[in-house]
Amino acid sequence: MTARPRKEIHLAAYFPGVNNTTVWADPESRSQIEFSSFEHLARTAERGLFDFFFLAEGLRLREHKGRIHDLDVAGRPESITVLNALAAVTERLGLAATVNATFNEPYEVARRFATLDHLSGGRAAWNVVTSSDAFTRENFRRGGFLDRADRYTRAGEFVATARELWNSWTPDGVPRPFAHRGHHFDIAGEFTLPRSPQGHPVVIQAGDSEEGREFAASTADVIFTRHGSLEAGRSFYADVKRRLAKYGRTPDELRIMPGVTVVLGDSPAEAQEKAAEIRRQQVSPQNAILTLEQIWGVDLSSYDPDGPLPETDPVADSTITQGRTRRGDNVAIAEKWRALSKEKGLSIRETVIEASGRQSFVGTPEAVAAELHAFVRHDAADGFILVPHLTPGGLDEFVDRVVPLLQERGAFRTEYEGTTLRSHLGLPAPAGKE
Repeated sequence: MTARPRKEIHLAAYFPGVNNTTVWADPESRSQIEFSSFEHLARTAERGLFDFFFLAEGLRLREHKGRIHDLDVAGRPESITVLNALAAVTERLGLAATVNATFNEPYEVARRFATLDHLSGGRAAWNVVTSSDAFTRENFRRGGFLDRADRYTRAGEFVATARELWNSWTPDGVPRPFAHRGHHFDIAGEFTLPRSPQGHPVVIQAGDSEEGREFAASTADVIFTRHGSLEAGRSFYADVKRRLAKYGRTPDELRIMPGVTVVLGDSPAEAQEKAAEIRRQQVSPQNAILTLEQIWGVDLSSYDPDGPLPETDPVADSTITQGRTRRGDNVAIAEKWRALSKEKGLSIRETVIEASGRQSFVGTPEAVAAELHAFVRHDAADGFILVPHLTPGGLDEFVDRVVPLLQERGAFRTEYEGTTLRSHLGLPAPAGKE
């Protein structure tokens, strides 16, 4: 296996909450609404010289069995508003917001991100997501519901249209009229903001599906993904990078950054024990049953979390959970989980813990630094988006104990060399910035 000796790692920070990653019951867990939480995590990421700070977004509170999902997060502020505030208390850190391309319009989104890009001095990024569910549509008067097959078609045209708007001003600051005539959008006029210091915001895309990979290769600057092993990462990396040539792009024009968790200990045994306890906190008995219901599509409240998995197959096209991303073929997932449970003698809760965990790096700071470096050197990733289990102090230990070791290895920057997010990521100037 050939490795690149001098490939630098890219790091980003994810503010947890729109998932069951965060351990809200932990005494050190704080508010997901107060600005101080966002500020603490962002300042820590900047102290660690991270490329960017990443906010997820949800357009409707998720429901389970007809009621608000009580293990989910309610009350998250709108992402771009939060990042505009963070631009005032950070200097170099990139600021990435998730905005849906199904329930918004290009002119409005382009203007909001251009504003953030100017206020931050060229540090904005847009995580483009799509939605194909009628449940979310109900929050929007005009509807906007799309068939699943059309969601990436609209997203591709949406991003292309936004880029036309960002590029409509000349390099010397003269506005030019724009006109876009397409299948999803038919707009014309003049954009209100000149080009920003980085040309236009960095575009991020999250997804592992065939559609998602192709969309990333054609459109994105960064892809937020997940994979469970070095070999799986190498396979994904090679597959997505080879697709770039079809769109006239080079491998260095797209950064692949899986979301990962890190658990540190003074010894391997201590780290493994801490990781196991965190997973037990994340997958409580209640959460284990809820997760199983999402797969099986039926009420399983009578089942014992410490007992065996159901023998029956899942119900097809169940609506027991609304607003959560589909996991895939639930029958196939159930068969895989039952096989895992039988092979290792696992209960429902133990199976959910083992089967649903995110890629984790667990060990001493030295071991984690070495493993992160290995993934990048062996082309399994260009970097990582860290997903801490605590808000807002979940990055502190990593920045204090792992970042210095990566710097000693020559694998991570010792200072910011540029001022824009595009420069942090080593991305070329966008097309149209003369």
